[in-house]
Amino acid sequence: GYAAEKLFNSGFSYTYDDLIFLPHYIDFAADDVNLSSRLSRNISLSTPFVASPMDTVSESAMASAMAALGGIAIVHPNNTSSRQASIIRAAKSRRVPILSEPVFVSPSDVIEFEDDFAASPFILVTESGTSTGKFLGFVSKTNWSNRNDMSVRVSDYMEPPPSAVPWNSDLAKIEEELVKEKGNVVALMKGEEVVDLVTKEEVERVRGYPKLVTGGSVGADGEWLVGAAIGTREQDKERLEHLVKAGVNAVVLDSSQGNSIYQLEMIKYVKKVYPELDVIGGNVVTMYQAENLIQAGVDGLRVGMGSGSICTTQEVCAVGRGQGTAVYKVSSIAHKSGVPVIADGGISNSGHIVKALSLGASTVMMGSFLAAMTQGSDQRYLGDTAKLKIAQGVVGAVKDKGSVLKFIPYTLQAVRQGFQDIGANSLQSAHDLLRSRVLRLEVRTGAAQVEGGIHGLVSYEKKYF
Repeated sequence: GYAAEKLFNSGFSYTYDDLIFLPHYIDFAADDVNLSSRLSRNISLSTPFVASPMDTVSESAMASAMAALGGIAIVHPNNTSSRQASIIRAAKSRRVPILSEPVFVSPSDVIEFEDDFAASPFILVTESGTSTGKFLGFVSKTNWSNRNDMSVRVSDYMEPPPSAVPWNSDLAKIEEELVKEKGNVVALMKGEEVVDLVTKEEVERVRGYPKLVTGGSVGADGEWLVGAAIGTREQDKERLEHLVKAGVNAVVLDSSQGNSIYQLEMIKYVKKVYPELDVIGGNVVTMYQAENLIQAGVDGLRVGMGSGSICTTQEVCAVGRGQGTAVYKVSSIAHKSGVPVIADGGISNSGHIVKALSLGASTVMMGSFLAAMTQGSDQRYLGDTAKLKIAQGVVGAVKDKGSVLKFIPYTLQAVRQGFQDIGANSLQSAHDLLRSRVLRLEVRTGAAQVEGGIHGLVSYEKKYF
């Protein structure tokens, strides 16, 4: 095999599928592999997974779940600044991966339509009809749908407040309260304010998932870590102010080509006005691009151009780079400045994650791996100021993989096994092996790629060992 330094200086642009790592020496169990890493200079994660800022991926439920699993989600900006801020507040307002984004009404209100519940199984009743009002009771969608007269005021049939626990209670505490009170629902309270209601059924459902990472991704404020994406226009400064007030922990500057005067100026603005806030720049694919953003003050870099499942930048604009080469090149310069790299795009399976992390990335960003984009992203892929808009992405659909609370732990275990095969018991160990030329790679021919995948079968089913 070849050392990465030689392979990636050969003048070819390699994708993940082009590359294969040669096995090394195993003297540890797969369960002993430590995948803790950093999202940015000041944010550590126990799981190196980041949910992409796509409107069909990263909203409050995903942000809460990813944090519970030890990773983080970047809330998308394809909405108003107040809406994006409310998503962040909702995700950070609890410490269990159960979230319904409740609707609030006053006692004098009337609930006429099922749509009034939005995506929540409850409507919460407060004196003011807002989240900050005194909690008076609730209306469940089930009980409401069984009523004959929908024109009655909420105060005439709402149920009284259930027993309560602090907003940051874990599943064990919530379950303990349900057993003690012999109830089916418990309220999460933050001081005098109600955050949400959690049912016995929801607790049992989440308990059935693989063991969640102890503690999850928690910030200095004791709340979940949540990131958010913004653009580089003047109005994004106002958006940023809303996000900071909502408690955002990191911002990602969302551009398909990040090496621009607009992004450099925004990086400097963020670091000047909010010096404690980590800012992640990108996207970049070259050392030159990366160096410009590092000098401007970024705390992290997002790598990838034209490698996303819906992104057609390389075809439409003839600009970009194979993701394997991009991750290696950018990481090789970024690590000298202590700047972590997010490998963004090209992730279709756990082997791609192993390759991205082993080539120097600190985390991987996943979009279609978790869902598909069906709306928005006009600012990132089309350019909202262009008179003639050129599409650099497509609309598509992917197979539903089920709950992220099951899917991420399964994927993590597969990544640990990959690290065991290359002889790395941690992410830092993989980086050290690569840079010391111990870890060797080869380029796969087309036939080798076919041979390495599923082939020669009429039908098959997955087996788990």
